[in-house]
Amino acid sequence: MIVFAFLLIALVVVVAAVTLAVAGGGSEAVLPEAEPDRVSDGLPENRPVVRADIDELRLPVAARGYRMAEVDDVLERLAAELAERDARIAELSAAGAVAAAGAAAPGPVDLIKADEQ
Repeated sequence: MIVFAFLLIALVVVVAAVTLAVAGGGSEAVLPEAEPDRVSDGLPENRPVVRADIDELRLPVAARGYRMAEVDDVLERLAAELAERDARIAELSAAGAVAAAGAAAPGPVDLIKADEQ
């Protein structure tokens, strides 16, 4: 019976301590706000990404692997730059094809014979 009373008192003390710790913070938080531990992706902001930038890129590792938000940000930026380059390549290819077709076309042909003039 004494053991039961001791366990009951210990249980009440633990529940009261947890309740006070959770609800008793008042206007102050129990733990201070943590600063975000995100770092910049390391890709240049003022010029297009080149192969060396990708080779040097190291994403920070979290407890369960890479931070998904940072990987998503880097992949979105790379996809946007690749789409921009593809559009520019297509534009230049089309302009080159038009220029090549214009250069390959023969000049005007004179169909009037020399003796008819």
